[in-house]
Amino acid sequence: MIEKQSNSLVQGIEKHFFRASSIDFMKIPGRAIAYWASDAVLKIFDQNPSLSKKIETREGLTTGSNNLFLRLWHEVSLQNIGFGVLSNIQAQKSQKRYFPYVKGGDFRRWSGNYEYVVNWYNDGEELKIFRDPATGRVRSHNYNGDYGFKTGFTWSGISSGTFAVRNVPVGFMFDAKGPMGFSLAPDKQGIYEALLNSTITDHLLKMLAPTLDFKLGHVLNLPTVERVSNEVETNRNYCVKTSLVDWNSYETSWDFTILPLLHPDYRQSKLKASYQKLRAQWREMTLEMQRMEEENNRVFIEAYGLKDELTPEVPLNEITLTCNPHYRYDGDKSEEELETQLLADTLRELVSYAVGCMLGRYSLDKPGLILANQGETLADYLAHVPQPSFPADGDNVIPVLNDDWFADDITLRFRQFLRLAFGEAHYGDNLAFIEQALNVKGKRNFSLRDYFLGEFYADHVKRYQKRPIYWLFSSPKGSFNALIYMHRYRPDTVSVVLKYLRDYREKLVTEKERQASVGINPATSQGEKTRALKEVDRLAKVLAELEDYERDVLYPLATEQKAIDLDDGVKVNYSKFGLALKKIPGLDAKDED
Repeated sequence: MIEKQSNSLVQGIEKHFFRASSIDFMKIPGRAIAYWASDAVLKIFDQNPSLSKKIETREGLTTGSNNLFLRLWHEVSLQNIGFGVLSNIQAQKSQKRYFPYVKGGDFRRWSGNYEYVVNWYNDGEELKIFRDPATGRVRSHNYNGDYGFKTGFTWSGISSGTFAVRNVPVGFMFDAKGPMGFSLAPDKQGIYEALLNSTITDHLLKMLAPTLDFKLGHVLNLPTVERVSNEVETNRNYCVKTSLVDWNSYETSWDFTILPLLHPDYRQSKLKASYQKLRAQWREMTLEMQRMEEENNRVFIEAYGLKDELTPEVPLNEITLTCNPHYRYDGDKSEEELETQLLADTLRELVSYAVGCMLGRYSLDKPGLILANQGETLADYLAHVPQPSFPADGDNVIPVLNDDWFADDITLRFRQFLRLAFGEAHYGDNLAFIEQALNVKGKRNFSLRDYFLGEFYADHVKRYQKRPIYWLFSSPKGSFNALIYMHRYRPDTVSVVLKYLRDYREKLVTEKERQASVGINPATSQGEKTRALKEVDRLAKVLAELEDYERDVLYPLATEQKAIDLDDGVKVNYSKFGLALKKIPGLDAKDED
């Protein structure tokens, strides 16, 4: 019996036993121990020139302190960002403080992940002299040199799966975690981007970089073939353009202009019909990009002679468009679950855009950003939009309360927005469509107000990566909430919030007295008396909470007349307001350097 088991074990091992010559390993650059490499792959490495003959790569800038020198672009004043500069000299002459910055990011092909800006004022004078407090040594290095602001392509140095590159237009500096490649023949850049986004590259890099830590040398050692069909570049151009359109369709892009649901190509009087038309376009975009990528894979598989071991298919979850739910959402979800989540998120984006219109960041009457610089006012807004159909809030304070206590209450203003954006005829159906879509947890009697009170701010914080542009003043138990736009913040803004709080308290005192009268009115039914007295007790507790919040937090803060500097970033500025603002979990976490 023991002998039979031993023979069985040997046979099992032999099934998974590879024989490889040490000479074969020499054919793979870096002498990677890719013992599973086929003869066809070894031949490719042995007989074709490496990509290093076609492109050059550079590791990016190490700032020494990302906390000090990097910002998400929406944190700072837009007028302080230098877009589209062509060289260090032009950047220096512009006297701008910030410039677009490539920094790795999530798995995404073709374009996108344009999120950060770096402080490169006056040729990076502050960054270049930043020293370690303990050793006195300059902490930053690799300043991009002549390669800063040049067009090229980038990739995330460390990946959890498939390798991907993204096109980088002119005007960017780049980070060590977002190294860049530059074609020696500029007219061939598209071909190399297509190759690097193909299944060929993914297959070969698993041998060159089995740990999925993609160094410059790994990319440079990839073998290249001399000629491929011209359709490869045509397909690549479509993919880059489509990916960029997708990236710019969300307000977290600096080139965002209009919410897709409100675009004339999709907007209908019924919001449901608008969404269905937009969803059909998204589906078409996704399938067309999948077709383009698979066609490129066929071309490269043929050129590299790997038809026997690779197929051109690209799974839907690797078509990296945000509008593609198979890519956007993790996990093993059904089609129904994916569609439910995509609809909910699309309508959350509609609500977010509406709030941006309330606060003056956007306008229904003009595309793109309206107010996006520190300290801008309603007068600045009216200079851009002289006769707005949906005006921005005058004092930059939007109450977020449990009823229409104020004319500029957030729920009331959203209803106005919905009527203006989609018309009066189907207003009721449109509101019901939004509420049903947002109620993903199936709560009873869920309303738009419930969303604003319970989920809106968490969604906003997540959308802006814990660096929110709208700040929520909130009492300890959330009985009072008011939203402001940080770019419109002034030292007297807290005093304006305080006035809302006091007005709200007065309204609640009046309501408490009314309920008390109901509770003692002999003409009132016993059930009504009971409900009224419960409401009196509830309002008493709310008033006590608001009194403490005013006395201990908001009034002292209002007297300080705090100033902020957007250049300091949200993390620094938000913390200045302590318990006055809604706590953001993780905001105090240490940033990587």
